[in-house]
This record gives sequence, structure tokens and C-alpha cells, in this order.
Amino acid sequence: MLSLTAQASDLKQRQSELEAIQKQISNQQSTLKDTSQQHEKLIKLLKKDEQAIAAAAKKVNDTKAALNQTDKKLAELESRKTQLDKLKKNQQKTLANQLASAYLAGNHDYTKMLLNQQSPATIERLLAYYQYLNDARMASIKELQQTITELNSIETAQKEQRNRLNKLVLDQEQQAKSLTQEQAQRQQTLAQLQRTLNSHGAKLEQLQIEEASLKRVVEQALNAMKDNPAMEGLSSKQKLNWPTKGRIRSGFGSKRSGEVKWKGVILSAPEGQSVNAIADGKVIYADWLRGFGMVMVVDHGKGYMSLYGHAQTLLKNAGDAVLKGETVALVGRSGGQIEPGLYFEVRHKGQAVDPARYCRR
Repeated sequence: MLSLTAQASDLKQRQSELEAIQKQISNQQSTLKDTSQQHEKLIKLLKKDEQAIAAAAKKVNDTKAALNQTDKKLAELESRKTQLDKLKKNQQKTLANQLASAYLAGNHDYTKMLLNQQSPATIERLLAYYQYLNDARMASIKELQQTITELNSIETAQKEQRNRLNKLVLDQEQQAKSLTQEQAQRQQTLAQLQRTLNSHGAKLEQLQIEEASLKRVVEQALNAMKDNPAMEGLSSKQKLNWPTKGRIRSGFGSKRSGEVKWKGVILSAPEGQSVNAIADGKVIYADWLRGFGMVMVVDHGKGYMSLYGHAQTLLKNAGDAVLKGETVALVGRSGGQIEPGLYFEVRHKGQAVDPARYCRR
């Protein structure tokens, strides 16, 4: 048997070891707590970065559309100017011929015509003829004046459109620079975020949190959906176009991590490529969502909805009506994605279904 002194010494040693272990546990819990807090801060920062990118990308897209519209307007003005220049030359030629005819006919003194004892009928015919020639000349002069006025107006409009075009080009350059800066900031945030997810367990936990976030959005969308007889839903018999061109990188039902599976598909596509609505509908959600980035949900009626995620920017807002094939977003990598692509889901009464059932192979 150990002496009391030895027992006391052994107890003291075990207590010391227990305290050391408890301290390690406390430190580990503190580290985990700090890491979790840091992760949440980085998620919020990523959201801000990606929303800033979305705003910058939307400005770039709007400016691009305005540039196309201005180019089109300039082309229309140039075409009309060419027509008017041709018309002006023809009008000048016609007027010149009329003036030459009047000159060759000479000046007519109507008093002499009356005193020449010509028959009243002859005099009446001559007066009517000269009046006709005079009216024709006046009409030609008026038409020429109108053509010249319109030409001057078109030249002024062309100048205004060219000034607008120059301003738009400068705006686009500035917007592109801003977009690049926002993307660089996001890259830094994403790198830090990846360092906080260095274990398989942490990544799985985040996926589960993201799944829960998406589930809440779908529930909100279901509540927002209304039975609108004007919307015909989706049919597996009439195959639709995919929302964007690209190959399927992750298929429906494939494993993401652990028991978490894809409830939609990931389409690989270049950043900035158009994302189009697969059918007529109404936007019922358009916002940033954890894990999925910039997300849009469209109600197609009869319990059907389509979901578009990881967008660079959204071009429609909640409440907007959309037409089949209309551009509603741009492909991006929001939601913390490394590679650009589109996350696409189709749901019926809240349940995810394989989009390939409705979209062409």
C-alpha cells in the first residue's frame, strides 16, 4: 500500500494533468470559437464583396446595352442623312429645271395680255398655266427648306449621340476598372475564408448550413407563389433550352460531401455570359444567399419554380415579370466559388427534380 504521502503526491499529479488537459480543451474551444467567429465575419465580408461585384457588373452590362443602343441610333441617323442628301440633290435639280423653264418663258405682263385682244378663254388658260408653274416652284422651295431643316436637325442629333458615345466609353472603362478591383478584394476574402475551412468536418458543416439557407428560401418562395392561371408551369413533353450554354460539371443527385447531394446542376460557363429564363414567369426572390451567392427564383405557375445561383449579377428584381429566353442574370462565381458557372434548379411544389427532365439534352 502506498503511504499517505505517496497517495497525496499521486493525486496532486493527476489533478495537475487534469488541469493541463482542461486547459488544452479550453484553449481548443476558444480557438474553435475564434475560428467560427472569424469565419462568420469573412462570410459577411464575402457577401459585401460579391454584392459590390454584382453592382459593378450590372453597371457594365447597362452601359454595354446603352452603347449598342447609341450605335444603332447613329446608324439610323446616318441612313436617314444619306436619304435626305439624295433627296436634297433631286429637289435642287427639280427647282433648277423649274427656274430655267420660267426664265425661257420670259416675263409676262398680264396687262399686255388683256390688251392684245386675245380671247378670254385663251387668257384664262395662260393664267392658269402660269399659276400652276408658280405653285409648283413654291412647293419645291418649301420641300427643299424642310429637307435642309431636317438635315440640320440630324447633324445636331449625330453630334449629341457621338458625345454620349464618348462618355459611355469612358464610363465603361471606369466601371471595368472598378469591377476588377472588387474582384481582387473578393479573391483576398475568399483565400482567408478557405483557410478557416481546412477540415472535412468544417466543410461539411458549412454545406449543411448552406442547404438549410436554401431550404428557407424555397419555403419563402412557395409562400410567395400564387395560383396564376396565366402561367402554364413546365412540361416534360415540351423540352426547353438550358438557361445558359455550357457543360454539366456536377449532375443532379451527385454527391457534394458526406450525405449532402446536389439538388440541381452546375453548368460550366464563362463569367459574364447571359443567363436566360427557361419559361415565362415572375421573379419571387432575387438576393445574395449564403453558399449560392447571387440567387434568383422564378415562379412559372402550377407549383413550378426555377432557381439560378452563383450569378455575377442579377438583372431583374423580385416582382418583375420575365419572358421565356429573356436575360435575367449573368454567369459568375458568387457564393465563394473558384470556377465560374451557373447553379440551376427546377422544383415542383418545393421538391427538387432533375432539370434534364425539362431541358433539352
